[in-house]
Amino acid sequence: MHCHSWYSNDGNASPEALILAAKRKGLDGIAITDHNTTKAWPEAISASKKHGFNLILGQELKIKENGKTIGEILGYFTQQEINPKGKTAKQVVDEIHSQGGIAILAHPFNWKKPFHNPQSMKGLVDGSEAFNARSQTKDGNKKAEQFAQDNNFIFTAGSDCHSTFEIGNAYLESPATNLQDFKRDLLNKRVKVVGKQSGWIVQIFAFTGKVRNLFWKP
Repeated sequence: MHCHSWYSNDGNASPEALILAAKRKGLDGIAITDHNTTKAWPEAISASKKHGFNLILGQELKIKENGKTIGEILGYFTQQEINPKGKTAKQVVDEIHSQGGIAILAHPFNWKKPFHNPQSMKGLVDGSEAFNARSQTKDGNKKAEQFAQDNNFIFTAGSDCHSTFEIGNAYLESPATNLQDFKRDLLNKRVKVVGKQSGWIVQIFAFTGKVRNLFWKP
């Protein structure tokens, strides 16, 4: 539910490589959620059809207020690119909803860059990432799970992978057999969080992605 391809400025793998890695690890689908871009979508759609794999289209959108980042929001099941620049959190969420999408707070208790004042998002977003294998510590994930429960939020889980090595470290289980039913299960909280911490070593992949991006862009 949280995958970055090399179209993110810190990703390392092609959309097809992510799909193949996820399939090898026994997943039935992934969400492509690159930073503020949908450039991966055409390749991801083609690869998902080629390999018979479920694909959720999305983005991870950076929200700024007064020039400072206050956090990120995951938009799922959207239809076209959303540019968060110069927009408030409410405007971004409204845009996600106008496309029939679901708005989720990304890693609200990120060890380095948490979502500032996540309580202020109650009544705006649909839910929160309750488990993030990469961007939240064990304690941060406990806080995130409790936060989702306290606010009666939809909850998600994701590896936040920036490489094929991380994919599948956290995911959601659902009895759904197609994306429409999965979306319904997600909205009705008929999903189960499964996950393990990725370990600090995975932080290097975002760094290598940024270095790659300096010299080569897909």
